[in-house]
Amino acid sequence: MAELPTEISIVTLNCWGLKYISKLRRERLAEIGRQLAIADPQPQIVALQECFCHEDYLTIRRETRYILPYGKFYFAGAFGGGLAILSKWPIEESTMFRYPLNGRPTAFWRGDWYVGKGVACAKIRYGPGPKHIIEVFNTHTHAPYESGPKDSYICHRTSQSWEISKLLRGAAERGHLVLGLGDFNMLPLSLEHQIVTSHAPVQDVWRVLHPDSSVGPAYHHAEKARGRAVPTAEFNILENCATSDGPFNTWRWLPKQQKRLGIGKPVVTVDPSTPDLRGKRLDYIFAGAGDVAANGGGWVVKRAAVGMMMRHPELGCSLSDHFAVEATLKFVPLKQQCNDNNNPFGNRHQTIKPTTTLLNDADNRLIQTGTCLQEPSSQGSSIAEADANPDTDDNLTYTKQLLAFHSPPPRLPPSGYDQILSLIHKYVARERSQLKWRAYHFFSWLGVSIGCLIAVWFVPRNFVAFILMLVSTLGLVGGTLDGLMSLLFFRSELRALKEYEFEILTAKALAEDKTPVVQQAGTGEDVDAGKTW
Repeated sequence: MAELPTEISIVTLNCWGLKYISKLRRERLAEIGRQLAIADPQPQIVALQECFCHEDYLTIRRETRYILPYGKFYFAGAFGGGLAILSKWPIEESTMFRYPLNGRPTAFWRGDWYVGKGVACAKIRYGPGPKHIIEVFNTHTHAPYESGPKDSYICHRTSQSWEISKLLRGAAERGHLVLGLGDFNMLPLSLEHQIVTSHAPVQDVWRVLHPDSSVGPAYHHAEKARGRAVPTAEFNILENCATSDGPFNTWRWLPKQQKRLGIGKPVVTVDPSTPDLRGKRLDYIFAGAGDVAANGGGWVVKRAAVGMMMRHPELGCSLSDHFAVEATLKFVPLKQQCNDNNNPFGNRHQTIKPTTTLLNDADNRLIQTGTCLQEPSSQGSSIAEADANPDTDDNLTYTKQLLAFHSPPPRLPPSGYDQILSLIHKYVARERSQLKWRAYHFFSWLGVSIGCLIAVWFVPRNFVAFILMLVSTLGLVGGTLDGLMSLLFFRSELRALKEYEFEILTAKALAEDKTPVVQQAGTGEDVDAGKTW
């Protein structure tokens, strides 16, 4: 194998490649492949979401075959999960993990359940050593569709964040470099975001370089509470990583504005100072440091950027309804910065005690609280580049990043677990109600169908008999579908919710230094501090 890399460039992009639905799909995804092939810095790992058509994946593979010779298209659900991973290095192992909670088949117009959303996992070997492995987890979580109290899928998304955090943590415990990539459909510092960062030893690469970046669009209550001015379109790209719903993306324009785009039409530009009320970050790169002790160093965040902002050269439209997130990780060799007895990387269970010659008290507080670890960079002048951090050899800053991975991670507070449990209980009540009423629907229509069939024998006119037969048939088909939903889907989902609740109760007990949830032998009943649930 070639020389070990000192930097790894990563790209994640929601391609908006829904067959029959996404406009100009073939042209856009082909151009995405061409832009990846000429990108600078050259990407070495690429995660794609909403790449549903295998032909589009093959088109991108053809365009990137010289720089990304390895790849995997993941098959899931009835229509495919839309996930793909491209790599410069060999993919040694892959799997598709399907989320236990993932929408409802009755919401067929939304499609989340039918595409089998989950996590596309890949083990990528970049060197000969046992720890020279990158574990990539690419996901596209359930879309919100509603907001606030009306968001009926928030329980699903917190469950999905919980599931991927377990995958990330397991990979990190194996000593591998961990990357969590994708369209997470969540806002920074939301409950879903906190679940990932508190239950897996990873950091949100954008917040490493921009700890003061926005926590939502300007109209969102959490962002309003910060008391910041409405950002400009340029600021949202350079500082807030607004990959979705911003003015620079032509697919978010009004239809009459989109009509100004097309072959042979003049380029339509956007004023960078345009106020951006709706731009938000839904796409993320979460990264670990790898096994610092085994590798003699660790991976830190060198650069983060919003990418793939260019327009299609002929059509004039954006290449997707999302922009990409790009990041460059840099390998920093471990120096003898602490004496052997206090080396934080030699013992993962040791409290970090950096020497006073390295870090002052303020720096140490930043590390211990997990506050990341560089001052926000000043705005760049190039929207197309949108670099979040200029290239730097600030070894002290990189050392702080490594130390942050070995300081106690920010724990989800007990109130956070209570919030998750409240969501679970609310959703369980909904699903139990649905199970009951759909069972009633089945038996009701079964009775109506039998009554219609009996009535056919006694009606004097043929057209009345036909109507009765039609009502009987359609009603019985609908009732049977609801009966199957009641018997199979809702019971399965309630069991998945039970497992989710058990795991959250166990994590909460551990966070509070209490005895974890146990199951009484031979009873099948779960007990938390003597309370049956």
